[in-house]
Amino acid sequence: MDTDYELAVENTPETIPAGTALLLLHPSISETDRIDTQFLNTDTDHMLVVSTRTTAREVDQKLEHYEVDASRATILDTLSVERGYTRRQSDHIRYISRPENFDAVVDETERFLEETDGKQRISLDSITEMIYYADDDRTYDAVERLLDLLVEHEAVGLFHFARGVHDDAVVDEFRSLFDGVIDLEKDGSVSTSISGSTD
Repeated sequence: MDTDYELAVENTPETIPAGTALLLLHPSISETDRIDTQFLNTDTDHMLVVSTRTTAREVDQKLEHYEVDASRATILDTLSVERGYTRRQSDHIRYISRPENFDAVVDETERFLEETDGKQRISLDSITEMIYYADDDRTYDAVERLLDLLVEHEAVGLFHFARGVHDDAVVDEFRSLFDGVIDLEKDGSVSTSISGSTD
């Protein structure tokens, strides 16, 4: 299937091909919710929000605030169990015991892609937190496995990464995995470099 996905983020191409993975490169203090929800809320049948930075409750609040259709969303919460928060199981929230359990993150992502159909989008927030809980090498391996799943299932993904927190060499290493980069600046402006897109 040769499928394009609309990309309704400012200063980006109109569409990207199925299997495309984008890196959202942002300042460590920047508000990324606007870009994230623009990415998720367009031309999507099912979305998976993988959060290693905030709890499912906070993700739900973000989706509601930006008027994203939560009925199409599955949230993968990697924090609540470890932090001892009370968890209410639901059809659209899944829990992982520890944020550094990357095998479970990959397995749950694969499960989501296999159990849903149509146009699928994945948002992962964030690679920076994954590195914090584990290390560069383990995180690189996990991200690479997730990107392979996007290609296999013809989905698209947006992965958050904070510049200024990591050495330039680490940023460049992860940047090389992706088909394109969305650069979010401190002033909120956006620039992009995406291969295989349609203007």
